[in-house]
Amino acid sequence: MRPKREPEQITDLSRLKALTSPLRMQLYRLLYAAGSATASQLAEQVGQAPSLVSYHLRKLAEHGFVTEARDRSTDGRERWWQVAYEEGWGFRDSDFAGTPEGAAAVGALARGILDTRTAQYRAYLDQAAAWGKAWSDAAFSSEWVLDLTPAELAEMSDEFAELTRRWRDRGKAAQADGDTEDREHVSVHLYGFPFRP
Repeated sequence: MRPKREPEQITDLSRLKALTSPLRMQLYRLLYAAGSATASQLAEQVGQAPSLVSYHLRKLAEHGFVTEARDRSTDGRERWWQVAYEEGWGFRDSDFAGTPEGAAAVGALARGILDTRTAQYRAYLDQAAAWGKAWSDAAFSSEWVLDLTPAELAEMSDEFAELTRRWRDRGKAAQADGDTEDREHVSVHLYGFPFRP
């Protein structure tokens, strides 16, 4: 049986606060998708100065979110970066809810993540026709209303995580075998939260 892989859990407030910067979150997401990149490459994508991007990458590295990709550097002048943990990271609101500062950081980070995801989906919607029929027919947006307990919602979350890991591993294996034709980054956003009508 394969060991269960899970995102790294953030429990330190200073680490959590390091991610509340929208630019840092954007840089982290770009690195996660690209695998590795230099500050200059990332600066072009975010429309910022390489020195500013480099500063934020060093801050992310200081808090353990990114690391240098030393095997990518060919001349010692270029610093390549990659995410430090392939499974990503997560946090529990309850780990930070005990103080106003912790609750504010959780709120800021969660809203920043939502804003980033919403912007990404809006960009897709604006460009959907350009992707062509195969991609636009395969893309999905779904919402279900379920009656669950907290334990059932947590179990469903674990099942979704395992499902997405399986598909991520399948894509990485295909790329490693040279199967890159018609293969694109795909973003999957699932939310599960309680509400009362």
